Amino acid sequence: MLLIPIVGPLVLAAVAMIAPSAAARRWLVVLNGVLHALATTYVVIWPPDAMFNRWLALGPIGRVMLGFLSAQYLLLSCYALGYLKARAERPNRVFCAALIAILGPMSLVMIAHHLGLMWVAIETATLCTAPMLFFHRTPQSIEATWKYLLIGSVGIALALFGSFFLAYSAAKVPGLDTKLLFENMVANADRLSPPWLHSAFVVLLVGYGTKIGLAPMHTWKPDAYGEAPGLVGALLAGGLTTCAFCALLRFVQIAYAAHDGALAQELLLVLGLVSMAVAAVFLARQHDFKRMLAYSSVEHMGIVAVGFGIGGRGTFGALLHLINNGFGKGVLFLAAGNIHRAYGSRLTDHVSGAIRRTPASGALLLAGFFMITASPPSGLFISELTIVQAAFTEGQYWAGGAFLVLVAVAFMGMGSTVIKVVLGAPPAGAPGAAAAAAPPPAPPQREPLLTVLPPLGFLILVVVLGVYIPDWLSSGLEAAAAVIEGGS
Repeated sequence: MLLIPIVGPLVLAAVAMIAPSAAARRWLVVLNGVLHALATTYVVIWPPDAMFNRWLALGPIGRVMLGFLSAQYLLLSCYALGYLKARAERPNRVFCAALIAILGPMSLVMIAHHLGLMWVAIETATLCTAPMLFFHRTPQSIEATWKYLLIGSVGIALALFGSFFLAYSAAKVPGLDTKLLFENMVANADRLSPPWLHSAFVVLLVGYGTKIGLAPMHTWKPDAYGEAPGLVGALLAGGLTTCAFCALLRFVQIAYAAHDGALAQELLLVLGLVSMAVAAVFLARQHDFKRMLAYSSVEHMGIVAVGFGIGGRGTFGALLHLINNGFGKGVLFLAAGNIHRAYGSRLTDHVSGAIRRTPASGALLLAGFFMITASPPSGLFISELTIVQAAFTEGQYWAGGAFLVLVAVAFMGMGSTVIKVVLGAPPAGAPGAAAAAAPPPAPPQREPLLTVLPPLGFLILVVVLGVYIPDWLSSGLEAAAAVIEGGS
């Protein structure tokens, strides 16, 4: 059963490539989401035995995050049905195939327990994303795609070097053969060569940190998120970055087991606060609301890094924040994509009064803003509060204080952009045109139901997690946090 979430999407992607009908390919995306959700539910509730000498196994981290990825993708696949129908003038063969296929390697990241196999999964997911970034076929989109691939290739190359360093730290020990399995490395972590282990973690942090989008390795995000369809931005910000973080957590677990947890915590804490500071600066006076979402992603990846850097209860908060952020970004990216299509512009100079022209998407963008900035009853309020409480409990007063200040600055910067987009009078005339004095404002536009219900579904999930965290989810996150810091 472990193979179904991995192989199933690849088979359906091959079918999408040969399917003659554009409508059939759209429905294959939904079928992929439904089948993956069913298979994931089965393996999460009844975890199967490890396969291929433990190359594939579903541990505590994988159980929680594989379930999250499947839920996120299911809602995104429903949105894709309405989005691709609205963009019927564009060929969707490659886009649909890539959108279906990417779920396979993303699932493999959560299930792989072999150092090399996990690296291959991350790189495959990256390559699947590239055709989707180029969907609009504009000079800006091809530039963003090349930038994404170029910087991502440097990051994944560094991650490969870090993996070599980690393997060599085991090879330096006579008689130790870990077979590059994470369980074996954790069990023998105190025997690994410390200099090579330290070097490995630093290089891996930079490599996978590039995929995550931690500053200063974040420079691909504004272009990629700005040019990608909202659907793809949500998948990147909530899905692929979560996969990269979960890959990094494997090495954090090894560092804890080798009694090097302090080094990992310090590096993550510093990179997290730097990411939050960089995002806060660029969120101020941001005139492009899709690039604004990119810097919001940098901020929230920084928040997650701070949580892991604090440790203790902060690890639980960081894991919960990964889930909340993924759902929250689903609201924002999908609503922003709808507004972008209605106005033909991403700039606040041309976009205003969205609550009147696109009432549903305007309301969702405004609600999503409050959710992503941790306003109660948002689930992000719970996860961020948990991280702040952990900072003060662990005696990290300076980190907790800096965290609160940076979150407040980001709230004000992001709020100024969202208010300009949502409120005010809609510009008169054609979408994308500046407001004119004579013609009356454009009337409200009819929004397809399938482009509104999925972001509404994400919003409901974020609110529910802010009011009630199910026992099964809480216990799963507790088990994952214990594995990361307990080294077993």
